[in-house]
Amino acid sequence: MDEQTPLSPRQADSELDALCASIKRLSEKVQTVREAVKDLSRNRVQLEDKIEDAQKRIQHILSRLPEQSDGRQLNLLGEVVAPPTPEDGNEPTTH
Repeated sequence: MDEQTPLSPRQADSELDALCASIKRLSEKVQTVREAVKDLSRNRVQLEDKIEDAQKRIQHILSRLPEQSDGRQLNLLGEVVAPPTPEDGNEPTTH
């Protein structure tokens, strides 16, 4: 078996200082990762809300579409559109 040689107090302090510095660096990195994960989670919730809102708007627009057999002009914006009348300038012009 290998026997470990005891460290001098100066070597032990030096290794302990290095170990403490490593632990501090790792703790800082873990905190940075935690904050990044928190930000990503918050962003994900916001994007999910935006997607849900867009799906609702699309569904609303789709619900306003006329049946396929309906020959009227589509009005997806909800503006009132008067039906075309024969007096709307559809008469042939003579030149």
